[in-house]
Amino acid sequence: MRRQILALILKELLAVLRDPRSRMVLIGPPLIQLLVFGYAATFDLNHVPIAIYDQDHSQASRDLVARFAGSPTFTVKDVLDNDRRMNALIDSRQVQTVLVIDRRFTRDLLTHQAAPVQVILDGRNSNTALLIEGYVNSIVSGFALGWAQEHGARAPPATLDIRARYNATLSSRWFIVPGIVALLTEVETLLVVGLSVAREREMGTFDQLLVTPLRPIDILIGKGLPGLIIGAAEASVVIATAVLWFQVPLRGGLIALYLGLAFFILAITGIGLAISSLVATQQQALLGAFLFLVPSVILSGFATPIANMPGWVQALTLVNPMRYFLVIVRGVFLEGAGLASVASQLWPMALIGAATLAAAGWLFRKRVT
Repeated sequence: MRRQILALILKELLAVLRDPRSRMVLIGPPLIQLLVFGYAATFDLNHVPIAIYDQDHSQASRDLVARFAGSPTFTVKDVLDNDRRMNALIDSRQVQTVLVIDRRFTRDLLTHQAAPVQVILDGRNSNTALLIEGYVNSIVSGFALGWAQEHGARAPPATLDIRARYNATLSSRWFIVPGIVALLTEVETLLVVGLSVAREREMGTFDQLLVTPLRPIDILIGKGLPGLIIGAAEASVVIATAVLWFQVPLRGGLIALYLGLAFFILAITGIGLAISSLVATQQQALLGAFLFLVPSVILSGFATPIANMPGWVQALTLVNPMRYFLVIVRGVFLEGAGLASVASQLWPMALIGAATLAAAGWLFRKRVT
């Protein structure tokens, strides 16, 4: 019986790898998606267009403007002589913020009074506006501290010394790219496994498979193991690209990472087999896979923290295997997590995998009988 199962596994792998279109789906899109997500999906702001309205025209105001012009975060798009065009520039999205320096700016600095600087933000995207506000505040605070030191003024009573653990430069790419490892592994594994039985039904070879000595559970194993193998191979390629191309540090051990990967792929394989057992065509299998994928990604913590979700939504995330693997992959990459640290994330995926595989086996036997 082992020989027959191995023959079925080999047949399934050859069916996927011999088809040029299947090879392209397995090799090309994951790398393209990784590159696109790695470069495009970022929370960092760079080259934000800004307009300057300097009413003071002093050395101090020019120094402040130079800090904005020299910052990689901002690009000075316009220098205004009056306030008539400010609203038009923001309305047309030519700039995202306008810096207004009062004509009494230098006088207030020299007399040790508050020298306010006005910032007008485009608030249509509130998250971006808040990020811009933080960058502007950082530059203005740096200028104020430098002015106080150079002119013997009283320094601020307290200063903020920011140090970030695990991601010293606060690069969002270090957070996103490890998450893409989980995302692409789930997509590829789910598609390969989900299409396996449906492809046999469409080709008319499923009935031939049923008359062989193989039991339904043997057929299920033969259909599931190729997905495990392909999913692990895809994940290895994505991990290598994340480390070698995007320079994301892999601080933890590969044993913890791949053990978590094995449990994750096992759970996704069970879900894919359940979908494949329910549908009759490959088109239905694709729709079923994407019906699961979208909420799975949203409820995983890939982009938004689970802690910020309502309580009943957080409860739904407990049955999402991607939630647990994201903790593992980001912990291994950035924190240097080992087996002891990720153990609490392994057993939930093992339970999900056991439940989904049992459900897939029951559905498969029901469809066969």
